Amino acid sequence: MGCDAGVVITASHNPPQYNGFKLKAHFGGPAPPSMVATVEEAVGRVPTRAEPLPALAELQEQGHVQIDDLAAAYMLALRKVLDLDAIRASNLTVAHDPMYGAGRGVVTELLGAERVVELHGDWNPGFHGQPPEPIERNLDELADTIRREGCDVGLANDGDADRIGMFDEQGQYVSSHRILALLTKYLVEERGLTGTIVKTFSTTHMLDKMAEHYGLHLETTPIGFKYIATKMAEGDVLVGGEESGGIAAKGHIPERDGIYIGLLITEMVVKRGKPLSALVQELYDAFGPHRTYRDDLHISEDQKRAALARLEDEGGLTEISGHAVQRVETLDGFKHITDHGWLLIRPSGTEPVLRVYSEAETAEAAKALVKDASAQLGIDGAAHG
Repeated sequence: MGCDAGVVITASHNPPQYNGFKLKAHFGGPAPPSMVATVEEAVGRVPTRAEPLPALAELQEQGHVQIDDLAAAYMLALRKVLDLDAIRASNLTVAHDPMYGAGRGVVTELLGAERVVELHGDWNPGFHGQPPEPIERNLDELADTIRREGCDVGLANDGDADRIGMFDEQGQYVSSHRILALLTKYLVEERGLTGTIVKTFSTTHMLDKMAEHYGLHLETTPIGFKYIATKMAEGDVLVGGEESGGIAAKGHIPERDGIYIGLLITEMVVKRGKPLSALVQELYDAFGPHRTYRDDLHISEDQKRAALARLEDEGGLTEISGHAVQRVETLDGFKHITDHGWLLIRPSGTEPVLRVYSEAETAEAAKALVKDASAQLGIDGAAHG
């Protein structure tokens, strides 16, 4: 539409009391920090308004406000970039959990009611008390539905539908790390596309191996999709994403879109003619086992300051779970690299939480890295998210 900016009113993946604003730039992705700073400065200069704002109808009559059917335009855009006909023509069934959010009914409308089993699709601004975050611990009912109904793929989206959570046909969770790797393989091998892989600091190193294998450039950014979106707006990016479910892919907008990504993976399942679990196994066979683990530690401010001070003063831990630390990277937090994986410790930018991430060859080894590091820092008794 040629707009200069956009505003989304949303609590995203958080409870409704977190309702606020997301700013979008002219390129269709998150506003970069410079734009946000400019808006914040301008807002600070706006005087308090004594009289109430005019009614919406009055603003429309005066030509200040125009109402458009953005949902219809969005549906049209997805029909252009996805092979929805192939999905509809298959015998595949999709379970979709919009978590009472903006994605309600969208997948059903695109694929048809005979192809979709939707749950939590009624309108409820309070999300029935459950924060609409599409992570594994919040999606037990979706996993059960997949197994009970015999669905081939499970998709979940957060409140504003920009994040994706996925399950395979066995009701097993497919992490964002795996989704990014699956997309890379599909877009390169099946669609013949190229471009830079952009990932955040906490995302799988499997992508590093894939970039080397396919001869692609890889860039790592601080955590936050705004950094990825800027790269996508400026250059030729194949896929970009973060560990928390925000993913974008070439051929669409430079922005997270959980519905698009979920349906693109579904298209891949149809085109490859293999179940999602088999496609994930192909990744492990080709690029080795990469298992991840994460703890969100709800600790006091004093505990957080003490842990971070120790890491800063001593330059990081020297040994974790029996493995010597080869180096510590500090792009965004403290990332400890060992010969058997890595461990990252960083404070949340939005919550009173210290996040501890890891990746290793097995799930047990990844968990052991986190537990041992937390014990060394004296935060192993903290509440976990």
